[in-house]
Amino acid sequence: MVQKKVAPRLFVIFAREAHEAVIFRRGPSDWFHIIRWDTKGDKFYPGAWLKGRIYPEKCDLSPDGELLLSFIHKGRGLRTDYTDAWSSISRSPWLHALGLWPQGTTYGGGGRFTDNRSVVLRFYPVAAHPNHPGTGINVSFIASDTSFARKTDLAPLHRSTQEISGAEWTGRDQRGRLVHAANGKLMRAGTKTQQATCLADFNNLVPDPQPPPFSATVPLGAKKLQRRVERKQ
Repeated sequence: MVQKKVAPRLFVIFAREAHEAVIFRRGPSDWFHIIRWDTKGDKFYPGAWLKGRIYPEKCDLSPDGELLLSFIHKGRGLRTDYTDAWSSISRSPWLHALGLWPQGTTYGGGGRFTDNRSVVLRFYPVAAHPNHPGTGINVSFIASDTSFARKTDLAPLHRSTQEISGAEWTGRDQRGRLVHAANGKLMRAGTKTQQATCLADFNNLVPDPQPPPFSATVPLGAKKLQRRVERKQ
């Protein structure tokens, strides 16, 4: 019996003040791949592969598109000082943690950028991991079960706009274009004057973990480096 190939699932978060986005690609089921999307030129750049679980709706991208806030679960870290779940900040589209906050539960987690160097995390106050202190990042916390959190919603989850029936994710980019994900492809929706267009097909990728480039490992307090492009997707 031939096993049916399952298409990867895609989820996108857009930067608020730059033509940047990050794509979370899940597939195979225990792997995630991070892809940078230059939404001005519709160019795609591969980043980190992770064997574990990322919760895209709990993640965020800094307004300038440089930093990625991720919420990650990896069971094998349970008995370490990282615990099995944590929030981290890295340079998009990589996962080298400049700052990491162990959590040890998948309740809450992640958060939102309030500016390019400030975040609100959905958890009780916790110290950063000593190997990933988050230098240059302003961090505040909001417990997700408090009435204050419910009333103010300082760190809302990212969600699909659900503008296209049957699409697994839909949203609008910085130019107002309606885009959606379906069957492992990122599509620009059709308009009265344009047909629907496939912006990228992410089906035929296999896990290929690579070390991050040096530029992704530089602390935020250091001199800002030119973003390094490894290769086009």
